Amino acid sequence: MTSNSSPAFNPTADVLSSIDVQASILRNELVSLSDINSGSFNAAGVDATADRLARLFASLAPSSSERIEVAPFRSTDDRGEWQEKPLGRALRLRKRPDAPLKIFFCGHLDTVFSISHSFQKARQLDADTLNGPGVADLKGGLLVMYAALTALEQSPYAERIGWEILFNPDEEIGSRSSAPLLAEAAARNHFGLIYEPAYADGGLASERKGSGNFDIIVRGRAAHAGRNPEDGRNAVALASELAVALHGLNGQREGLTVNVGYVHGGGALNIVPDRCVVKFNVRTSQASDEWWLQETLDQLLIRANTRYAAQGGFELELRGAITRPPKPVSAGTARLQALLGDCGRKIGLDLAFRPTGGCCDGNNLAAHGLANVDNLGVVGGDIHSDREWMRISSLAERSKLSALLLLRLASGELSWQ
Repeated sequence: MTSNSSPAFNPTADVLSSIDVQASILRNELVSLSDINSGSFNAAGVDATADRLARLFASLAPSSSERIEVAPFRSTDDRGEWQEKPLGRALRLRKRPDAPLKIFFCGHLDTVFSISHSFQKARQLDADTLNGPGVADLKGGLLVMYAALTALEQSPYAERIGWEILFNPDEEIGSRSSAPLLAEAAARNHFGLIYEPAYADGGLASERKGSGNFDIIVRGRAAHAGRNPEDGRNAVALASELAVALHGLNGQREGLTVNVGYVHGGGALNIVPDRCVVKFNVRTSQASDEWWLQETLDQLLIRANTRYAAQGGFELELRGAITRPPKPVSAGTARLQALLGDCGRKIGLDLAFRPTGGCCDGNNLAAHGLANVDNLGVVGGDIHSDREWMRISSLAERSKLSALLLLRLASGELSWQ
């Protein structure tokens, strides 16, 4: 005997199939987001991006939505003076904060492309490739997050998971102003999902290096370059010595790298320059690197001061710190990687986890004890350049990966301990 009844509703399969239906909508929304310039220091553009996301995510009916002011970005200008730049506001959404399982979702609003940069618009290169500012890093990931949460909210299991989303305005400049918000989220959630882009081959990040930015301000003494150069103290010359010494730290400690990225000083060629600023980035592999680095930098400046003590007239100042510690694979993160790997296999993805020298908000969360996987966004590459691209089909592919994890956890098929 045959039945004419419809096939039984399969919550997971049917909800996941709905993501394919949304694929073209997600692609069009990504183009619109990419076309909004949200360079880190374009506060109006960052806020406009948050406005669009607030309207989009309103369909998920969050129980709270907050725009949060963050501290200005403080940095050293070319004269060695402190300067401050205003930033856009963070956007935080929450739903079911008292649910048994609480998950933190994070993605940044800002890109590396300033409002004056030539790279401003998205364009489709071929049937499956979109080129544009932030299409991979990280606006594509914001839509993966949206589609996955939509799948959860459409399922009969949604009440079992509470979620918190933070869209922060300053990840590309180190998340120093939004760091307190990340710390708060780490304290009240069970694990985190962050939507940085996957590797170009679809792989995911395991451990990450730590990072910090530093400045050395060299203050010397101006003098006429022809009439009395001996009375001057050439800040550019001393800064150059320091830059070479900093570069020489590479290779002295395994996994630690120093990149002297910016030197500025001097002016008219007939004046002994009295000011020079050296800026450098440091990447660390383990927590003890930070102590070694600080002691080494202190000794570097002491030696420079001692060498020129008889002359006098020089003043050296060191600013900066390691702001994102290294992210090792904790037991919780290993568990989360295993769950994602299993979900990937169920939809035909063989996910490979491997370490990277890059860092992101996953470092911040790990430093506060929150297990997380941090590049669950779209598949793409050439980020931070005008060649930035993403694979359009990865919008649905990666949405299904996150959605399947959420649905299996909510249904009880998987457990989080």
